[in-house]
Amino acid sequence: MSTPGDSGDAKDRLADAGAKAAVLVEALPWLQRFNGATIVVKYGGNAMIDEDLKRTFAQDMVFLRLAGLHPVVVHGGGPQISTMLERLGIAGEFRGGLRVTTPETMDVVRMVLFGQVGRELVGLMNAHGPYAVGISGEDAQLFTARRRGAVVDGVSVDIGLVGDVVSVNPDAVLDIVRAGRIPVVSTIAPDIDGVVHNVNADTAAAALAVALEAAKLVVLTDVEGLYANWPDRSSLIDRLNAAELARLLPDLDSGMRPKMEACLRAVRGGVPRAHVIDGRLAHSVLLEVFTSQGVGTMVLPEEGDR
Repeated sequence: MSTPGDSGDAKDRLADAGAKAAVLVEALPWLQRFNGATIVVKYGGNAMIDEDLKRTFAQDMVFLRLAGLHPVVVHGGGPQISTMLERLGIAGEFRGGLRVTTPETMDVVRMVLFGQVGRELVGLMNAHGPYAVGISGEDAQLFTARRRGAVVDGVSVDIGLVGDVVSVNPDAVLDIVRAGRIPVVSTIAPDIDGVVHNVNADTAAAALAVALEAAKLVVLTDVEGLYANWPDRSSLIDRLNAAELARLLPDLDSGMRPKMEACLRAVRGGVPRAHVIDGRLAHSVLLEVFTSQGVGTMVLPEEGDR
């Protein structure tokens, strides 16, 4: 014999089930729209160092793959590199917001990015099945870099083996995608002479998104998105076009500027949309891709929404 309490519990369960069904139904048009599409995700920030966020990010990538999308993950590893350098007793130095990379430091960068950060992320994804494959910018001539300097107080300074991605050969990544796997790309790259450089993961992700003709570039950050007047949190920008972003770039802080430059490079290179989203929010990638409101800030080409 049921009691009034039992009836209330049943109603609660039905309401909960209905809410879950509504979430799935909301995703339907986005599942249809992005079926078979490539989405490049730059993995960084707190999502790389918080154990729970690492796991939920890996779940998101596997979900995208099983939902019929083709996620491609590009990662850096600044905090992990700094930790390893300290452990090895190697002094770290930054100039103009960029890590000075000596040959000794470069050895650590290669070891940490591909051997630690990349392998850990591959392992977290593969806990759900044989989905992820690690690859670096050195492999199959994926990235070619050109050495760059930094500007400090208006003066150009040498920062060692630091480069910009100047060309992309996406064939190896495409082979992994066609095999039904998720590429996990570590951002190191040789120059034309074979000298390996440390390259910025944001700009590498943008270059790869253009080369792959991706439907989206998604960049994880440690803030909710782009603010017109940081730190005024009410000034969060929901969307803007490339021309509007170009006008804002000179005034952005050193942490956000490379991320927004990456978004600008992507949309001007033919990627229909680029997003910066809050990586501190569990499942933020799924919320961006599969909900109507999305999260974070969306950058569109100058002609507007395609």
